[in-house]
Amino acid sequence: MEIISMRSSPNFLFRNNSNNQKSCNKLEDHFEPAKRVLTAFQVNAISTEEPDFSAISPSELRNYARQSYDTGAIDQDTFAAISEPLPMRTIDPAGDILDLSGVTDGTSFNFRDYYKDQLQVAMSIGDPETVETLKSVVSFLDV
Repeated sequence: MEIISMRSSPNFLFRNNSNNQKSCNKLEDHFEPAKRVLTAFQVNAISTEEPDFSAISPSELRNYARQSYDTGAIDQDTFAAISEPLPMRTIDPAGDILDLSGVTDGTSFNFRDYYKDQLQVAMSIGDPETVETLKSVVSFLDV
């Protein structure tokens, strides 16, 4: 039985060390560097245009909020408040119950008015933490 060291060979398919250099040199002669480099993927530039927050889908709002969070335009609490899903039902400042079960990720929704109404409700209840978070969300949406 013959034992051959695998470390001595730059290519594991060859056994004879003296032939390795010749074979590798022959291979290098056949391959030339690429003349033109092709890009594997393209990164689209981030749009600087503000979306219309009175008619935007939840997924578009989350994506825009994520970009704003990544650039440092909003803090983590604001991003978390925007990213959480809408409830099935909520109340408006007049005390009426609103059914939001029809709003899906592809449905346009008026988030600007929704968060303004939720801010008024939180202010009337007197929850200071929620008020501060909703104030930052409303200021983000009013830009």
